[in-house]
Amino acid sequence: MQRIAQRPDATLLLADGTVFHGKAIGKKGTSGGELCFNTGMTGYQEIYTDPSYFGQIVIHTMAHIGNYGVVKNEVESDSVKISGMICDGFSGIYSRTGGDDNLDNYLAENGIVGIAEIDTRKLVKHIRHKGVMNAIISSEILQVPGLQKELAQVPDMESLELASRVMTSKPYSLGPETGKRVAVLDYGIKQNIVNQLALQDLNCLVLPGNAALADILAFQPDAFFISNGPGDPASMDYAVDTIKQLLETKKPLFGICLGHQLLARAYGLSTFKMKNGHRGLNHPVKNLISGHCEITSQNHGFAVDLEDVKKHAALELTHINLNDNSVEGIRTKNGQAFSVQYHPEANPGPHDSRYLFGQFKDLILERK
Repeated sequence: MQRIAQRPDATLLLADGTVFHGKAIGKKGTSGGELCFNTGMTGYQEIYTDPSYFGQIVIHTMAHIGNYGVVKNEVESDSVKISGMICDGFSGIYSRTGGDDNLDNYLAENGIVGIAEIDTRKLVKHIRHKGVMNAIISSEILQVPGLQKELAQVPDMESLELASRVMTSKPYSLGPETGKRVAVLDYGIKQNIVNQLALQDLNCLVLPGNAALADILAFQPDAFFISNGPGDPASMDYAVDTIKQLLETKKPLFGICLGHQLLARAYGLSTFKMKNGHRGLNHPVKNLISGHCEITSQNHGFAVDLEDVKKHAALELTHINLNDNSVEGIRTKNGQAFSVQYHPEANPGPHDSRYLFGQFKDLILERK
């Protein structure tokens, strides 16, 4: 196995001109995207395959990455979705008995350019102060002038519609055929969200998020689910229009992450780009209905405006982030729809919030 010191050099250039030098991992090449950091100690494979990370370069705050290798079935979609990976210590050797391969090979095979031996503490402190920004990693262009030209071609995440690039191209089913029917709108859904719905004995038909209303209703669903996904919800008027029409059916609706933001926008609330976003497995959230606190798994760079929620006659705030008081959940006062900003399926992450899937099933049964 190649030692890290023997690897080719690589350079990381940030949009504000900050430069880091390290060692290449994964595919040899050049790749750009929006920087974001994830605080999780485990679950890197699930992170890489989460469609919500499409177009982003992930910084790991964990001191070493790769030590447990990769396993074929620990994925959230059919391919790796990140644009690049940054870490400090990188292990090409793994000690997991059930591992299928090392992380270096996995990244290379999936076309992911990475850089290791970066002072990730310094890098994360920098973007926490400055805010998220675009960056570029290269193991073939090491000089700043050349990297600047490449970085100029990377689009800003704000106003970017990305869901249509990761949603399913054709419908598929999961769950018992005898269960209550749920039309799942895929804007970049994680596989374990669908799995959790199926575990509630729900008959799920997963459709592209841009499916026509007639195709959605042809399934004769008892309820609707609006998925997570990448990009700016403000650029997704097509999705907002669909959700408005689904709400008119008076059937239950549940949204997660991007789905939460789209539901909010369907009610006229505004969303905004966060300075850093929330990404990791340790975000504290308070359920204002039960009074209980949950440790949650999160991945989002946009949020719903809190003041808009407070002023809306038809909505109420259900969950709040205990770190920054940002909106983590809303519901309609008529009991039809609810949504959360975090990931209750929690793959990876704690299972504090999986009750929400049972809550969704209960709502379907009650309203049926």
